[in-house]
Amino acid sequence: MCGISGWVDFERDLRQEREIAQEMTDTMACRGPDDQGLWIAPHAAVGHRRLAIIDLAGGRQPMVAEGEEGETAVLSYSGEVYNFEELRAELSARGHRFRTRSDTEVVLRAYLEWGEDLAGHLNGMYAFAVWDARSEELLLVRDRMGIKPLYYYPTPHGVLFGSEPKAILANPLAQRVLDAGGLRELLSFVKTPEHGIFSGMYEVRPGQVVKVSRDGIGKRRYWRLDAREHADDVRRTVETVRGLLDDIVARQLISDVPLCALLSGGLDSSLITALAARLLREQGLGSVRSFSVDFAGYTENFKPDLTRSTPDTPYVHELARHARVDHTDIVLDSSELMDPAVRAAVLRARDLPMGIGDMDSSLYLLFKAIRGHSTVALSGESADEVFGGYRWFHDREAVEAGTFPWLASAATAAHSGAELLLRDDVARLANLRGYRDERYREALAEVPRLPGESGHERRMREVGYLHLTRFVQILLDRKDRMSMAVGLEVRVPFCDHRLVEYVFNVPWAMKTFDGREKSLLRAAGADLLPDSILQRVKSPYPATQDPSYDRALHGRAAELLQRPDSPAAALVDWDRAREIAAGPPSPASRAALERLLQLDRWLRQYRVELAL
Repeated sequence: MCGISGWVDFERDLRQEREIAQEMTDTMACRGPDDQGLWIAPHAAVGHRRLAIIDLAGGRQPMVAEGEEGETAVLSYSGEVYNFEELRAELSARGHRFRTRSDTEVVLRAYLEWGEDLAGHLNGMYAFAVWDARSEELLLVRDRMGIKPLYYYPTPHGVLFGSEPKAILANPLAQRVLDAGGLRELLSFVKTPEHGIFSGMYEVRPGQVVKVSRDGIGKRRYWRLDAREHADDVRRTVETVRGLLDDIVARQLISDVPLCALLSGGLDSSLITALAARLLREQGLGSVRSFSVDFAGYTENFKPDLTRSTPDTPYVHELARHARVDHTDIVLDSSELMDPAVRAAVLRARDLPMGIGDMDSSLYLLFKAIRGHSTVALSGESADEVFGGYRWFHDREAVEAGTFPWLASAATAAHSGAELLLRDDVARLANLRGYRDERYREALAEVPRLPGESGHERRMREVGYLHLTRFVQILLDRKDRMSMAVGLEVRVPFCDHRLVEYVFNVPWAMKTFDGREKSLLRAAGADLLPDSILQRVKSPYPATQDPSYDRALHGRAAELLQRPDSPAAALVDWDRAREIAAGPPSPASRAALERLLQLDRWLRQYRVELAL
């Protein structure tokens, strides 16, 4: 993994700006605790913080390629390329010579061979910057699914860039401004491609190359989802899914540091864990370690709610026994979830007040505990988006609602609780319904279609596309920020673009051939999992049910609402917020008060200027 940063300016000598460039790089220390480097030329500064995973001794960055006339290209790279061994062999056959075993050098040599077309050759999760010293051009490249983040901020004579906004904000040229468009995006619960929320900041779109030169900034998509005829029958489709998963997990087990699996007891994580365990045993490498999160007293006092019908832990333990993995429960209590230092760390990791309270804090604490044992973890994230696992995929009313289905589902209605807080004038200005409608129409206009496709099949292709391009990014961002805040690399096998492309084009009737959600995935893993997990209904990431958490949350909000100097008062109706804080706990009140506390801390800590 790693963190990257940099600065290109065609009108100044950046060798005189080393201190600022170093400050930008230092903000990425959490993403790369093992090493750091900074390369500077007159018009480019390229920084790197390293989390060493492959070739611990040889993969230092920024990595520089040299030719007959000196330095030719400089790479700062974050992520993993899982087909680097095949690419290395191909590039060697083309005359390239390698000094290290790292996938970083493979990416650098791939650039020298294929230029900006290199990304089409890569299988993996990555975000990287290449400075071509010959042409004085910068390439910013992001993986197809957007697993790894990459932001940029155009300046009058160049650009600032970094893995996270904090790297860019460390440069005085970057303004910390939230305008009306940023506020809308912040509260919409929809991830708009390229939107950076801070005014003037952009995110490289998944599957995109951004080129920066003296002529300006150009953008090109090197990958997007296409509509293709699906010729395989159910049996062949299940076999293909299983074959892909076998190959994907095998590739993602490669690591020179300790590796583990994240296990929730659901179908997705259980299948990844069981596959990893089987593959490691076959290679004579022992068993895989697994970790899960739990809350003190959660299983014993569990109460079913709108989204969770069963607790995770019994299923976690059953899978651990069945797959013979070395499992550890990470048990948290409410005092840890409400620890001010933990909540500050979560906001610092996010750079934005977009968290979901205890679910962010618990994920951060889970990853922090895991980092004491492992540096790499496999996750079941994104299977629901790929295979159609969320309940609203199967809710006709939500599917046909004429908006993003997750916004129409009762299961996620609590997220709208944050809107309860807005002052009336701010709510009118934000016009979140209009903003979401506009983003929805934009997304639908992108959907690829097959000739003659109609009815429910056509609509479910649209729903799948919305999730793979607008919803999954929310969860991938969260997992990346919480894991990299403690220097843990999380790999997501279900985001392999080969699997995504294949399953996207499977007809919906075949994806639900047994009348259940994720029919293909269940069939593909039937030989590896106990029946209880194969039949378990989708249960999202757990949230604490401890009443003391809600009491503490309401209490902290009430304390804040006694402070007239809070910058959040410019956005929040103080009287309405007091009513919510004084009222009974509910999913909507929890969402609203979590957002209130985050907004206050963010506006103060990041010194954000409101330009509404």
